[in-house]
Amino acid sequence: MSLPNKKGYFGEFGGKYVPETLMALLDDLEKVFRSAVKDRSFQKEFQYYLREYAGRPTSLYLAERLSKHLKTLKVYLKREDLLHTGAHKINNTIGQVLLAKRMKKTRVIAETGAGQHGVATATVAALTGLECVVYMGAEDVERQALNVDRMKLLGSKVIPVTSGSQTLKDAMNEAIRDWVTNVRNTFYIIGSVAGPHPYPLMVREFQAVIGREARRQFVHFGHKVHKEKRLPDYLVACVGGGSNAMGLFHAFFNDREVHMIGVEAAGLGLNTDQNSASLKKGEVGVLHGSKSRVLETKDGQIKPAHSIAAGLDYPGVGPEHAYYQKIGRAQYVTVTDKEAISGVKLLSRMEGIIPAMETAHAIIYLEKLARGVKGQKNVIVCLSGRGDKDMGSIKELIK
Repeated sequence: MSLPNKKGYFGEFGGKYVPETLMALLDDLEKVFRSAVKDRSFQKEFQYYLREYAGRPTSLYLAERLSKHLKTLKVYLKREDLLHTGAHKINNTIGQVLLAKRMKKTRVIAETGAGQHGVATATVAALTGLECVVYMGAEDVERQALNVDRMKLLGSKVIPVTSGSQTLKDAMNEAIRDWVTNVRNTFYIIGSVAGPHPYPLMVREFQAVIGREARRQFVHFGHKVHKEKRLPDYLVACVGGGSNAMGLFHAFFNDREVHMIGVEAAGLGLNTDQNSASLKKGEVGVLHGSKSRVLETKDGQIKPAHSIAAGLDYPGVGPEHAYYQKIGRAQYVTVTDKEAISGVKLLSRMEGIIPAMETAHAIIYLEKLARGVKGQKNVIVCLSGRGDKDMGSIKELIK
């Protein structure tokens, strides 16, 4: 069965829970998207920008020192951090900005937490000559100042959001309000596999290049002249909204021997309210236009989320991840703030690669995984972004 279904559901999760003013627009967007992905000229243009502008394919790097440290795991890093703008986000923004041009929109908007999606949106807006406004929680503006400066240099307007927890959830609220008000000329570039249908589908399809490349590279190319010639045992990726994880997982969905592990942010601990573990601690509910698992109170109010990683600081998760969890196709685990800092140190000092704080959650989980496996297993980790953006906020913590 092809998912999502015609109404945008992955099992019970997904759908379109939006004001009437957006329903027709979403229907039109789905038609344009489905037409575009079948259009050879659109695909040719998309692939051109992924290759010549973003820098694909990214390498699948055998982390030999890290693997030796872990002993039971042979770790391959899918190097999305090497892309233009420093993260996987550029894959999706290229796809969506081409749709915006196809729909003759003159303005794009976006929400951002860690700033990487905001930078990627500002980048493609500059590339195509579109006006761009990025909504960003005031707390994230402060802790991700470098990315704010990058967006401004690229010609985009960054609007700090001071309502609520002043983080990603609130930025998305404001972006949706803008969209409702300016439907005619505005295209909303959502950054994750969240939001109303068809966004979870679109973002998954634009990010699925990660898994397709990794699959091809792992089976056929490998490190130096070595070829694995078989599928990996594990896939590991951090999960906030979940776009980098779904980008890696999707190509392996039907390969039941491949175990998928998504790593959520436990923040200060699962026994506190200071976490972002929607799949571990959440309930079924509606947030930002789709039904998924969300952090909410007993009377259905959305709880504030917390993570040291701004890109994981979100009280919900993409509906397809909720579906993967329900059917048992993927396992979802958690890592605390303190552990994630150790993940930054581990990869930096073992491989000379400074990961984004989001990615560090996946890196440090490998130590737990290594202790639980028998024999040697192969694992692909999505290195979703680089850590330049985090240095200002964590430099006092990594001494």
